[in-house]
Amino acid sequence: MNSRSLCEQCAQIVNGTASIMHGVCSISIPRQLTATIQGRPTKGAIHAGITFESIDAQGNALNLGEFVVTEKELHPFTQALMQQGILISAIHNHWIFSEPNLLYVHFQAVEPPIQFAQKAANALHTIQF
Repeated sequence: MNSRSLCEQCAQIVNGTASIMHGVCSISIPRQLTATIQGRPTKGAIHAGITFESIDAQGNALNLGEFVVTEKELHPFTQALMQQGILISAIHNHWIFSEPNLLYVHFQAVEPPIQFAQKAANALHTIQF
């Protein structure tokens, strides 16, 4: 399977939009979340996505994810990732004065991209889209 086809297949699994640049598959996943920063509505700060690159001969790749979640969504989302063996590499905010409080969860694994996309999709079922 070529990388474009693999990228598109992973995007379908997570209901996202795929693009490839410099050998990196990036999949953007839209979120329908109403939020403000400093009292102003924001859509640009609300994002979710996964990437993969560096596929080896066995089909394993470096898979990375970053999803914005609310405090209420944080525990179920991270639990779903960890129960599937996904490493949580960071949880932090990007913005102050956001309503609701927006937290960014970074996660990663070295495994086949299809497997990673399925695990991300499973975790997505715990949050509102």
